[in-house]
Amino acid sequence: AGKPPAPTNTSPTGFAPAAPGAPITGAASTYNLYKPGWRSGGGRTASGEPYDPQAWTAAIQTGQRHKFGGVGYGNNYQPSYALVEHDGKQAIVRINDVGPLTRGRVIDLNERSMRYFDPTAQKGVLPGVKVTPLAGANWTPGPVTPRAPVTASQQEPNP
Repeated sequence: AGKPPAPTNTSPTGFAPAAPGAPITGAASTYNLYKPGWRSGGGRTASGEPYDPQAWTAAIQTGQRHKFGGVGYGNNYQPSYALVEHDGKQAIVRINDVGPLTRGRVIDLNERSMRYFDPTAQKGVLPGVKVTPLAGANWTPGPVTPRAPVTASQQEPNP
């Protein structure tokens, strides 16, 4: 027996919200890629972690953090996750930071997360992004693979 397969995100029938309130929709931007230290994980996030351009992380608007489990600071930090959807793509990100964000923007994605939605990094800002809080801490950040609909011929018969 070998190692179990790595977890894969699949899109279930529905995601459970982490806190009261509907998903938020607005523009997404990215952290400033040129701030000092970004390549080596420079500045610290609200969670106390260093910024990591290779992780699947994001900062949520400070005023919206109650919808995402509170997103505490430093020792009070609890992992919080969100489903981000744009242009037919979905990814789960770990919310480990809070704003400030530019007016009209609801989430700042780190470099890796933004490049999933904008591989050339040419757009800079993505309009119409839907961000849904996810309940619990058992999520694997990264791209979500949509589940194919189950057809009648694929369903198991009842004994």
